[in-house]
Amino acid sequence: MKLTHQQPTTTTIADLYRAIDRQHVVTLTYIDDKGEETVRTVEGHELRTTADGDVILIAMCRIRGDERNFRISKVTAYTIHRMAYVLERPAPTTYERPEPQPADDVQALFFYELARDKDDADYQPRRKLTQSQTDLAA
Repeated sequence: MKLTHQQPTTTTIADLYRAIDRQHVVTLTYIDDKGEETVRTVEGHELRTTADGDVILIAMCRIRGDERNFRISKVTAYTIHRMAYVLERPAPTTYERPEPQPADDVQALFFYELARDKDDADYQPRRKLTQSQTDLAA
C-alpha cells in the first residue's frame, strides 16, 4: 500500500498510468464528498484533467459495477494488484443531431421525411409503369 502524502502527486499519477497500461486492478482509499474514508477496488481506464486543473481517474468500480470518477487529490492510499480486468467498460454514447426540418416548402418536407425513413429511403421501382399496363394495376 502506497500512501499518497508520502510521495509527489506525479508518482501517484505515473503509477496509475502504469496500472491502466498493464490493465492491473487498483484498490483506492479515498475521502468521499461526505468526508468519510472509503475503500474501492477499481479497474482504471483513463486519467483526465478537469477544467479546474484536478486530475481524475475514470474507472470501473467493482463494488457498484459501473463507471466512476475519482479525484487523485482525494486519494489517501492505493495498492496496485496483478489481477486482470473482469468488468466491461460501457460503450461511449454518441448523439447525432438531426438535420433541421424545412419550414415552408411542401416538396422539401416530403423529401426530408422520405430521407428520414430508413425503410423507404432506398425504395426504387423496378420498372416504370405506364397507363397502358392494366395487368399490373392493383
